[in-house]
Amino acid sequence: MTLVAKLVGLPLLYAHQLTILVADFCLLLTLRRLLPDRQRLLLLAYWLSPIVILASYGLGLNDLIPALLLCLSIVFVRQIRLKVAGALLAAAISAKLSMIVALPFFAIYLFNNRALRKRLPNFLSGFGLSILLLGGPFLVSAAGIQMLLGNPEMGKIYQLAIGLAGNVSIYVVPLIYLIMLYLAWRVRRLNFDLFQATTGMAFLLIVLMTPASPGWFVWCLPFLALYQAMSGRMAILLVSIFSAAYVLSTLLVTPLQFASGREFALGVALHVPGQLGSHTASILHTGMVAIGLVLAIRIWREAISRNDFFRLSRKPFVLGVAGDSGAGKDTFADAITGLFGEHSVVKLSGDDYHLWDRQKPMWQVMTHLNPMANDLEGFCNDLVSLTDGKSVLSRHYDHQTGQMSKPFQIESNDFIIASGLHALYLPILRECYNLKIYLDIDEDLRRHFKLKRDVQQRGHTVERVLGSFEKREPDSERFIRPQANQADLILSLQPIHSRMLDDLDSKHPLRLKLVVETKNGFNELSIHRVLVGVCGLHVDIEVGNDGADVKMTVEGEVSAADVAMAAEILCPRVLEFLDIPPKWQDGMLGLMQLITLSHISQALTKRFI
Repeated sequence: MTLVAKLVGLPLLYAHQLTILVADFCLLLTLRRLLPDRQRLLLLAYWLSPIVILASYGLGLNDLIPALLLCLSIVFVRQIRLKVAGALLAAAISAKLSMIVALPFFAIYLFNNRALRKRLPNFLSGFGLSILLLGGPFLVSAAGIQMLLGNPEMGKIYQLAIGLAGNVSIYVVPLIYLIMLYLAWRVRRLNFDLFQATTGMAFLLIVLMTPASPGWFVWCLPFLALYQAMSGRMAILLVSIFSAAYVLSTLLVTPLQFASGREFALGVALHVPGQLGSHTASILHTGMVAIGLVLAIRIWREAISRNDFFRLSRKPFVLGVAGDSGAGKDTFADAITGLFGEHSVVKLSGDDYHLWDRQKPMWQVMTHLNPMANDLEGFCNDLVSLTDGKSVLSRHYDHQTGQMSKPFQIESNDFIIASGLHALYLPILRECYNLKIYLDIDEDLRRHFKLKRDVQQRGHTVERVLGSFEKREPDSERFIRPQANQADLILSLQPIHSRMLDDLDSKHPLRLKLVVETKNGFNELSIHRVLVGVCGLHVDIEVGNDGADVKMTVEGEVSAADVAMAAEILCPRVLEFLDIPPKWQDGMLGLMQLITLSHISQALTKRFI
C-alpha cells in the first residue's frame, strides 16, 4: 500500500492508515471464524471497541498487525493446520517481539493435548522456517542482534519489582508469567478452549502489570471478545468499563495524533492542569487495572476452572466393564480405546490378577470365575492409585502360555478402562467408576464366540473349552451374572433369530441385534431419534414407570461413517476428548461405541453437577 501511495502521489500516512483498516477488518473476519454465530457481539465488543479505535486510528499504533497474525495462528491451530499456524506465530513475533510470550502456551497446548502431540513437529517446522526467513537478516548482523537484545519494550516487564534486602528484587511480571506457564503445564490435557483462555489471561495480566504502550491493550481485545461470548452480561459490562477507563486514562497522558498529523495535548484541551491531569489519569489507570484483574479472575473461574478438560485433568474418567468369559470385554475395551486414542487411555484387565498360573493344581478345584481365585484387593488398590494419578506395577497374564509376565509399570491417564470378570463385584470397586457397564451377551452366542476365540487365538482344544462351560456354569450364575444389577448400562448382543447359530455359513452370515438397558439415562429418546433418523435402524424402546429404566432393542446394519455422524449430533461436547481421528467401528460394535459415548457424556454431566 505504501508503493501504491507513492505511485499515485498520496501521503504515506494514508497508506499506513489504510493498512491498519485492512488489518482491522481481517481481524474481525478472523474472530468470526472463532465465533461464527456472534456477529453482533463482535461488532460491539471488537469492531466498535474504543480501545481499537483510539490505539489504532487515534494514536496510529501498529499493534493490530501482530494481533491479527496471532489470532490467525490460533485459527489454524483449531483447524489442525499446524505448519501454517507455526509460520503465522513466527510472523506475529517478527512483527512484535513481545508476542513471543505466546509461544510457550502454543507448545504446552500441543504437547499436553495427546491427540496433537505427534503433530507438534509440524508446528515447530513451520515456526522455525518462518523465523529463519523473517528473522534471518537480524540474526546475521550485529545491528540486528543489538536491536533484538536492546528492545525497549521488552525491558518494561522488569519495571515492576519488589525490593528485598541486599539489592535483590523480585520481578512481578516474569513471576506471574512463569506461574501461568506452570498452571497451563499442570493441566494434564489442554483442549482448545483452555489454550485460548490461558493465553488470553497471560496477555491480560502482562499488559496490566507493565507500563505498557497503549497499543498492547489491543492484544487482549480478541481474547476479551471470546470471553464475553462464553460468559454473560456481567462480563460485557466489565469489559465496557475497562475500555472506558483505558480511553480516559490514555487521553489524559497521551497526545492524540490525527491523520492530518496535527497533535495537541488532551490534558490542555480538557482544561485539566498538568498535575491534576496526571493525578486523575493515575486514578483512572488504577481503576482500569483493578477491573482488569477482576476480569482475569473471572476468566480463571469461568473459562478455566469450570472447563471439562480442566476438571478431567484433576481426576481421570474411570470406566468399569464386567461380563462373563467370552462376552467381548477386551474387544469392547479396544473399541472404546480406539475412540479416545491409546495415548489417552490406560486399560486394567482383571485377567492380570489371577492368583496362579494355568499349570497350578488349584485350578482343578476352583475356576477363574471364583473371586477367591483372583487378587481383587490388588486390582482395587491399583485402580485407586491410577484414579489418584499415580503409576502402578502390574503383570500381564498370557492366555497362550498361561503364565504371568514380569512386573511392569502402568502410568495413569485421562481415561481408565477397568475390565474383568469381577470388575463390578466389590462395592469399593463400584465406587471408583464414573460409568459401570455390564456385557450380558446371549449365552449361546457367548459360547460360540468363546469357543472360536479359545481354539483359534489361545490354542485350547475344543474338548477343553466345552468342558469348561459346564465346570464354570455354577460360578457364573453365582458370581458373574448378578453384577448386571450394579451396572449403569447393560449391553447385550443377541442373534436376530435363536436358530441362526445352527445355520452359519458363507450364505447365512451371523446377524445380530443389540439390546440396551439403562437405569440412569436421560437422553434415551434422543438416542432413539438419532438411531432411526440418521442411522436408519429399527429401534423398539420401553420406558419404565419411573422414567429412568429404559430398554432399547436395535436391529439393522450401520456403517462407521453413520455412527460418527450420529455422535456429532448426540454428544457434541465429548467429541473434543476423542482422538484425531477417532476409530469408529461398523455394525453393532459401532453402536456400542456410540451408546457408551453418549453415557460417558451423561456421566460427565452428572460428575460436574
